[in-house]
Amino acid sequence: MSLRRVDEQEEEEDEERRRQRKAEEALEVKSLRRIISAYLNYPDAAEEDVKRYERSYNKLPPAHKALLSHCPLKFQRIRRCVSINSYFIFNMLQEFEPPLDMSQDVDGGEDSLRENVPNGHLFLGDRNVHSCQLNSTIVSLCFSTSDQGCSAEGSNVMCKSPKWDNTNEVSSSFHEWLDPSFQLNVPLVDVDKVRCVIRSIVRDWAAEGQKERDQCYKPILEELDVLFPNRKTSSPPSCLVPGAGLGRLALEISCLGFISQGNEFSYYMMICSSFILNHTQTAGEWTIYPWIHSNCNSLSDNDQLRPVSIPDIHPASAGITEGFSMCGGDFVEVYGDPSQMGSWDAVVTCFFIDTAHNIIEYIEIISRILKDGGVWINLGPLLYHFADMYGQEDEMSIEPSLEDVKSIALNYGFQIEKEKTIETTYSTNPKSMMQNRYYAAFWTMRKKSATAKEVSLN
Repeated sequence: MSLRRVDEQEEEEDEERRRQRKAEEALEVKSLRRIISAYLNYPDAAEEDVKRYERSYNKLPPAHKALLSHCPLKFQRIRRCVSINSYFIFNMLQEFEPPLDMSQDVDGGEDSLRENVPNGHLFLGDRNVHSCQLNSTIVSLCFSTSDQGCSAEGSNVMCKSPKWDNTNEVSSSFHEWLDPSFQLNVPLVDVDKVRCVIRSIVRDWAAEGQKERDQCYKPILEELDVLFPNRKTSSPPSCLVPGAGLGRLALEISCLGFISQGNEFSYYMMICSSFILNHTQTAGEWTIYPWIHSNCNSLSDNDQLRPVSIPDIHPASAGITEGFSMCGGDFVEVYGDPSQMGSWDAVVTCFFIDTAHNIIEYIEIISRILKDGGVWINLGPLLYHFADMYGQEDEMSIEPSLEDVKSIALNYGFQIEKEKTIETTYSTNPKSMMQNRYYAAFWTMRKKSATAKEVSLN
């Protein structure tokens, strides 16, 4: 083959890669618009709910209406609560700097959209990180590329500061994507995910969620404290938290003296965690009403409509360890990269491993990215998220028992050091008449060293 032909072939391949890159970026822009639109549609969807309540009330016979004469006032109170939630949401969106050019014109059907940070395959150039200075440390929100994951040491994480003007206020130049012309009509299921985020804020960032955090996070933090007693060194141990949600557990681990990195797949969660971690100024700065969207199992109207102050602590003043970060992307895509092999001293999974299509793949990657002698601490049930995907023949869901999961872990070089069952709730309204409880599996497993593996084989 002539040199000219080789050059032409390389040019064609480069052009194909550029086209693919542009198509993927257009899809991600469309996906992110849909998620932002879900947040922006929150007040309208809530208003439709209130109107439905009013229609049902107005159909009552006069005698029955008289017994519930306080309901019209309750409906107005709900509207005020929705307005305050919406104020929080809009302030959150104003502080979010999209990692893509949201003004570009994109086409594509709604069916192709994703709700998640796109599998570690964002082609973002120099726009793949949003970071913010907290005290003397950097808390980074990074969107990893497929060939450059988020590292324990931060060597693969580029930090880019928010845009400030000369009044030290965040510039509005990147708020154009909030223009109504960019807003999409989204299904109600998308708005339900926004309501889920609002409830999740209580679990991670409200005093009301402390009991649940004590059930789920405290055993993990205590175990890390015992297993890594010498953390005040020039080289702190590293800990990865897949499925980090709104970031509280990852922050608490950082405050223990670890280089902590949270990993989260959902843009719904990442937008909110970025706001709370990077932009709250004081504890109790915001008020939300997380329980207003369900009239079921309420002890009283006041319980249903009670305010919750957030955050319960000021993240910037919590005493985090330098290197704390949140990395967006699919766990398998980001941490399955060969560069992650043997990078982490600890991996903590809390209500995470049952989010897998293939839990064996999760366990394999956790084993691969841990250093020899590293520890895996897990707490959670096995409520497999894709178990009920009826009618989707291409959907994969592997659903082994707890006994099988532990056996699989042993096969990947783990040895169990501690295990027990912990009773806990998950994002539950503590004043609801219905309390769903889990009997979650808690364990500490250690990855055998290469020498120990050889001994066990002989």
